[in-house]
Amino acid sequence: MGAIFKREFRSYFTNMTGYIIIGVMFVFCGIFSTFINLLQGYASFEYILNNQMLILIVVIPILAMRSLAEDRRTKTDQLLYSLPMSTASVVVGKYLAMLAVYFLSVLGMAVVPVILSGFGDVSFTAAYSSLFGFFLLGAALLAICMFFSSMTESQIVAAVLGVGGAFVLYLLGSIASIIPDTAAASFACFVIVALIIAISLYVVTKNYIVAVSALIICLIPLVLLLVLASDTLAGLFPDVIKYLAIFDRFEKFTGGIFDLTAVIYYLSVIAFFVFVSVQTMEKRRWS
Repeated sequence: MGAIFKREFRSYFTNMTGYIIIGVMFVFCGIFSTFINLLQGYASFEYILNNQMLILIVVIPILAMRSLAEDRRTKTDQLLYSLPMSTASVVVGKYLAMLAVYFLSVLGMAVVPVILSGFGDVSFTAAYSSLFGFFLLGAALLAICMFFSSMTESQIVAAVLGVGGAFVLYLLGSIASIIPDTAAASFACFVIVALIIAISLYVVTKNYIVAVSALIICLIPLVLLLVLASDTLAGLFPDVIKYLAIFDRFEKFTGGIFDLTAVIYYLSVIAFFVFVSVQTMEKRRWS
């Protein structure tokens, strides 16, 4: 794992990707700091991060797009499979390399509250708590975008999927607010999600039986709930969407609240998508 980490981390600074990512993060942090803190007179660093998270929608997919897709395109993944290490070690090593690049950009942003303290009173507790939440948000998005990269040989496709996925995640809270609180609406939405899961499983496994079985497993409890306890379904989908809204979780940090459940949620998202990325690569290894 250590060798993979060093190789990948070094590669981000030999092809300029790492410098560009860090530079973009610094530039926008400086822009937001100038307009929000200096021109408008706000001393809260959290306001910068509230706007900076929009930049993650583009920056994170670009950072993650080549992580696994490039190896598939150049067939160097076959060489990685021949190394005396597990697929999990390869994927985790690549993820940690991306995370290290992202961490450097966050570390540079950590200087801003110190600079702002020279112009007014800054709550360092709230500032660095928010920065920690910002790091976890980016780490979770990295894991999601790495999974998209594992599904394709094209970096462009991986980047488009990542940007689209991140944008949808950003809008989840708004989407939940427009979904009717009826049992029929929740049932229909859950069926659509079940279909998406089944299609995704087929894309990954190329196995109709696995995809159809997953669809049936998802549909059976939904039908039972609709028939036997429709009141339970009423408003259930919007509630689930609000719970899964990854960007909304970060807002608690910017509101001055260190949300331990959000920390656990982000770590769970990271673990899940790193796991499914490993499974995708394992499937390719033995196919």
